[in-house]
Amino acid sequence: MIIDLHIHSRDGSDGRMSLEEIFAEASNRSIALISITDHDSIQGQKKARALAEHYGIDYITGVELNVTFAHPDYNNGKSVSLDFLGYAFDIHNQALNEKLKSIREYREVRAAKILENVNSELAKKNLPLFTHKDLEAIQDSVDGSFGRPHIANYMIKKGLVENKQEAFDRYLVKCNVPKMPLSLAEASNLIRQAGGKLFLAHPNNPNGTSLVAITSSLAGQQQCIADTMLDYIDGIECWHTRHDRKTTEAYLAFAHEKGLLVSGGSDCHQQPLIMGSADIPICVARQFGYLTEIL
Repeated sequence: MIIDLHIHSRDGSDGRMSLEEIFAEASNRSIALISITDHDSIQGQKKARALAEHYGIDYITGVELNVTFAHPDYNNGKSVSLDFLGYAFDIHNQALNEKLKSIREYREVRAAKILENVNSELAKKNLPLFTHKDLEAIQDSVDGSFGRPHIANYMIKKGLVENKQEAFDRYLVKCNVPKMPLSLAEASNLIRQAGGKLFLAHPNNPNGTSLVAITSSLAGQQQCIADTMLDYIDGIECWHTRHDRKTTEAYLAFAHEKGLLVSGGSDCHQQPLIMGSADIPICVARQFGYLTEIL
């Protein structure tokens, strides 16, 4: 049985493919259990459930929330961004929808401030500056939550950079503006009050928002979780395309010791198309109540 509980779409955040395209591909790849986990957005969940039913795929509601986190004993107590995955929640929950609406609105304010910072860099190089029309053009390209990847795509289109990596390296890291702060306690409350469960995403992802920003030591990462997160999370994403075998085994052991659930996914943004590539065992599906004959 192929399982993938971490996929992003163009409809909700920064994926390359629409929900229709994702589910058609998931069907082609014989994925049996899936979750769309767009960044700070559940706008596509109703459509995703309908598409899953159409293709005969089991579906779990999902979202990826960005949380501001700090531990006094690491990183000089400075805050870092971490990602958490919410699963199996009520998509109609009022508090969750209102908070995500606020985050979505702030993303547009943030994008405008980022472009102001980019303009400062462009001015130093005597390059043409972005205008309000450019901001509107970027907004028109966004189907879901507005983020830096959309600005990067526009920079490529304008010929400022050749690819996304160059856009981030030359401009978008330096010109970044913090996201709307969301604490772990608030994220946990939002998901749990909506009947769902919260998982720490890709804790040892070396190239993403993860505990690596605090410490590269697996023991240190797990100490951070034990010190500060156990009251707020229900599980950990142990299988991830950027987790090596040692990481997966270490987090499986830790989750078992602490009585936590486990999850896994490709974190596919369709660039490249790695959907269904993580080797996730059937026990993950059983945790969410999927006990059909196929299991």
